[in-house]
Amino acid sequence: MIIKMGKVYLVGAGPGDVSYLTVKAYRLLQTAQVLVYDALVDSQLLDCVPGNCLKIDVGKRGGQPSTSQTEINDLLVKYCLEGKQVIRLKSGDPFIFGRCLLEITALKTAGCDFELIPGISSALAAPLLAGIPLTDNVLSRCFAVCTAHEPDTLNWEALASLETLVILMGGKNLPEIIHQMIKYGKSYSTPIAIIRWAGTPNQQIWTGELENILQQTAGLSLSPAVIVIGEVVRLRDYL
Repeated sequence: MIIKMGKVYLVGAGPGDVSYLTVKAYRLLQTAQVLVYDALVDSQLLDCVPGNCLKIDVGKRGGQPSTSQTEINDLLVKYCLEGKQVIRLKSGDPFIFGRCLLEITALKTAGCDFELIPGISSALAAPLLAGIPLTDNVLSRCFAVCTAHEPDTLNWEALASLETLVILMGGKNLPEIIHQMIKYGKSYSTPIAIIRWAGTPNQQIWTGELENILQQTAGLSLSPAVIVIGEVVRLRDYL
C-alpha cells in the first residue's frame, strides 16, 4: 500500500487584492485541498480554490477572539499527515511578521514536507501604491521596516535616526510613535503618511507632519494601515 504524503505551502497573499498574487501562488490555490488563511483583505482570494476545498479561517484580529498559534500549527500538521495539499495563506510575505518559524518548526518536528512561496509585503506595496518612494539618492539612502504592535520593545532612538521608516500594525499606537520620534530627534515638521487598505478600492491616504497628523486622523480607525515617516513623503505631491 502506497501512502500519499501531503505537503504544506506557506504562501504570501500580497497586500490583499487578488490581482497582487504571484502566478505561482494563484496556481497553488487552484489545486488546494485545505486552505488555512489569515484575516485577508480581499475575499476574492477564497474564490481561487476548488469548490470542495476545506476553508479554515484562523485570522488574528486585534481585540477579538482568534485561533491560537498552537492550534494553527496542529491544523497544518494534521491535514498534511492525512495526505492533503495544504495552503497556509498569509497576508503580505510569509517571512515579514508572519510567524512562519513557529509553523515551520511544527511541520519539521512532525516530518511534514513544506515549501515557502514569497508574496508582496504591504511594507513595500503600500508606499508605492500611494506614490511614495522608499529610497531616493538624496532624501533616503536607506529605510527600515518595523511593527509597532508592541512599541515598548523597539529601539526608538535607532529608528528615529533613519531617513525613512515604514511601520506596520501601528495605527492604534500612532500617538506613541509620534512621541518617540520627536523624543529622539525628529522635527515636528517631519512628513508622515498613513495608508489604509492599500491596494484595494477602499484605500485611503493621509499625509501631514508629525505635529498635525493626529488632528487629521482623530476618531478614525487606522487598521490595517502602513505608516511612512521621512522626507520622501513630500515626493508624493510631485509624483
